[in-house]
Amino acid sequence: MALATETKRLVAQFEYTDEDVNIGVKEFLRQLDEGLSKNGSSMSQIPTYVTAVPNGTEKGLYLAVDLGGTNLRVCSVRLNGDNSFNLTYSKAAIPKALMVAKTSRELFQFIAQNIETFIKTHHYDHYEHHIRRRETMSNPEGYRDEAILRLGFTFSFPVRQVGINKGYLIRWTKGFDIPDAIGKDVCALLQDEINLLHLPVKVAALVNDTVGTLMARSYTSPGKTGALLGAIFGTGTNGAYIEKLSSIKKELEGVYDDSTGEMVINTEWGSFDNQLNVLPTTTFDVKLDLESVNPGIQMFEKRVSGMFLGEILRVVLVSLLQDKSVQLFHDDNSSHNDWKSTTTIAPESGIFKKWGLDSAIMSVAALDNTPDLGTLRQELDSQLDVYSPSMEDAQAFKAIACAIGRRAARLSAVAVGGIVLQSGKLTDPAYADQPIDVGVDGSLVEHYPHFRTMMHDALKAIDGIGEAGAERIRIGIAKDGSGVGAALIALVAQRMEEKQPTAIESMQQVRSELSLKNLGAIDEAVVPDAAV
Repeated sequence: MALATETKRLVAQFEYTDEDVNIGVKEFLRQLDEGLSKNGSSMSQIPTYVTAVPNGTEKGLYLAVDLGGTNLRVCSVRLNGDNSFNLTYSKAAIPKALMVAKTSRELFQFIAQNIETFIKTHHYDHYEHHIRRRETMSNPEGYRDEAILRLGFTFSFPVRQVGINKGYLIRWTKGFDIPDAIGKDVCALLQDEINLLHLPVKVAALVNDTVGTLMARSYTSPGKTGALLGAIFGTGTNGAYIEKLSSIKKELEGVYDDSTGEMVINTEWGSFDNQLNVLPTTTFDVKLDLESVNPGIQMFEKRVSGMFLGEILRVVLVSLLQDKSVQLFHDDNSSHNDWKSTTTIAPESGIFKKWGLDSAIMSVAALDNTPDLGTLRQELDSQLDVYSPSMEDAQAFKAIACAIGRRAARLSAVAVGGIVLQSGKLTDPAYADQPIDVGVDGSLVEHYPHFRTMMHDALKAIDGIGEAGAERIRIGIAKDGSGVGAALIALVAQRMEEKQPTAIESMQQVRSELSLKNLGAIDEAVVPDAAV
């Protein structure tokens, strides 16, 4: 009874009510607007210089490279023009020596060589055509612009982006440390190595994974309007959405196409409300933050993402284990356990180690609806070294885990609902009866039971959305944003290029304007004489 009572008290601490959701949305919108107005705010609201999204009718062959950690992935995407695509890819481990190379050229040369191998292996006809053209044409580059393969470069490190294919490395993470790359344009570093290999490839776009998710969903989702938002709910969380250019008040450094009147914004919402104005905060959240590698930042992410949910649960369980009156994972003899065994927990259990509880077991807990919670109890035994957990132990574990997961889903709805309200599409007659499409990716939305359902329930409670609005919000999985999405951003970049005049066209325009001015001067001289 003591365990059940204490469990109920702890579960209540993770309750996130409809009123809390609405308070959260109001603050989210305020901080979102702040990020559009100035740099240095909690939500960075980073301009991506991507000013259009696909609608599924696009065709063509594009490349993508994903440098995200210990592996390098190169892929090609053939867009079929009917919301479908064909994906081909290869993966290579990045040698440890290149992660801490003396010069950045060593790493980017490795990437370019992998691109060359990929093209030769999977698109040899294209490569051969390029080689023959280079040998027979006087043009030293050996190819015309239309023969170039556009490439989207997913570079998952902090950069200061100042154009659709221009971004300066701020710092390395994930075990990389190549000092001479800091402050350099990573797209130019890759393009230099591609050029040395004489490959018909142009680094057309620098890609963030959330932007890629948005693009991938826009291409594959049914409907006329494309996706509004691409979001990651996995190990981490972030979102990118389409914003009106008129709403972006801070200076945009780079060149971009303003004809659409829109730009994709990378919110960096993992750091929403670092000030803790409205985010729910338990003693367990405080402890997790203080013991994290980055205390005081990414406060929204620490309550939502898969990386942290298991650790929150672990901290709660440790507090229960320290209270001997509740008897979690412990009994005096086998008569207290329906499995007729005495419950014990091993000293080496992951529960006693920081980050020792994998969030995946929370999905097992949410899924197990058997009368005796037998599946969960077996997982507690095999994963966490809890020998013969009782049904009461499993009930307590399940209740607390589900409360933490439900809070994460409802907090996720705050971000999604805030973006939907910011867009104004629910009340815009131009979008009447059209679904508002949200593309999502990540382990939580894919594998945690009913996560999207819990998000939808919270969306219904938001003022300005309600049940009718929530029914129009379509949340769908968008796979492979770093591949398909990156290729699609390369396509958008190509279209932006095509709108820019070539050097010859610019010269012709100048000559045309000069000719008109000369004609005007002649007319001014002739008309008075004619009047005399």
